[in-house]
Amino acid sequence: MFNEILSLSKNHEKWRGQQCINLIPSENVTSLAVRSLLSSEFGHRYTSRDKFYMGTRFMDEIEQCGEKLAREVFNSQTADLRPLSGHIADLIFLACFSHPKDRLLCLSPADGGYPGIWKNGVASFLKLRVVGFPFSREKMNIDVDQASELILSIKPKVVVFGASLFLFPHPLRELAGLAREIGAHIGFDGSHVLGLIAGKQFQDPIREGASVLFGSTHKSFFGPQGGTILADEEHYDVIQQRINQAFVDNAHWNRIAALTLALAEMKKFGRAYAAQVVKNAQALAKALADFDFSVACSHSGFTKSHQVFLDYGGDKKGRVVAKKMEEVNIITDCGIRLGVCELTRRGMKEKEMQKVAEFIKRVIKDRETHRKLRSEVVEFVAEFQEIKYCFR
Repeated sequence: MFNEILSLSKNHEKWRGQQCINLIPSENVTSLAVRSLLSSEFGHRYTSRDKFYMGTRFMDEIEQCGEKLAREVFNSQTADLRPLSGHIADLIFLACFSHPKDRLLCLSPADGGYPGIWKNGVASFLKLRVVGFPFSREKMNIDVDQASELILSIKPKVVVFGASLFLFPHPLRELAGLAREIGAHIGFDGSHVLGLIAGKQFQDPIREGASVLFGSTHKSFFGPQGGTILADEEHYDVIQQRINQAFVDNAHWNRIAALTLALAEMKKFGRAYAAQVVKNAQALAKALADFDFSVACSHSGFTKSHQVFLDYGGDKKGRVVAKKMEEVNIITDCGIRLGVCELTRRGMKEKEMQKVAEFIKRVIKDRETHRKLRSEVVEFVAEFQEIKYCFR
């Protein structure tokens, strides 16, 4: 059993880590230094803010350092690194600022919204009445005029911007004032675009009207898997009173140490990284469109995020396409959302996006032999094993 476990891990690391083109938009790759902290001594230990445990001074200092870096990176009044995931950060925000039967306004999963806060997710658990934003499929964005009318009509208690399929900045600035006038708490789920927000390449939710920015730290943001909350002081006072022990007890301080180092990397390299991510996404989208793929929003430049959307009309056909790509070591979800964060972190630029598009064309449209094409993918990826935008 010992050898089997190690063998499975080794096989996975060789295949997914060294031989695949990873286009899953909800994944990224950490630097070796960040990765090393995940297996550090911090992973064995506890700390707590009530000083119940002794021997925690270095853990406490690194958490304080991480929070300071997060406030600087996101220009936020407060920061909390303890949520164990973006989903838990969602839960914390909604639980702190809503009550049963309150209305939640967010994006429907049918329009690219996050299913985890929809009717079968957190909203059901908290007994919230969830309503979807009016949405333009042509623009792949919230319809401002209809959303304004809806806000005035239903008077939601909480409004959450952000999405899982997220091509363009949401009209937060246009709608935040109106939502605040009717007494709504405004949150922004930046799980997918947190790295682009940190790199000043997408939108600035806190400056545009959100009181709380929350999300995952491992998608466009290149940290370990986990979550974070950035908030104004008024809202954080409420969150801080409830987060421990209602939502977080052991926050996994090896993860917090790794996230702290990733925040330092983002502060130093984030602008260059995020700018290249957007350039790569747009280059990949254009190349695929030139190969006659149905790429969403060609009239709007395809994307302003890390994502490209191939619209196959649903997961059923998308799953077939994704399976064909997996057979040649091109990894996607069944959406099909394509993300370029990991490729960017490995040093790929616009020229390589053209090559990736050619691989996709050859497997999906030209139906080339899998074995030959897979070997070409492995050879291509071998040139991009070093992680960029990091200290070492």
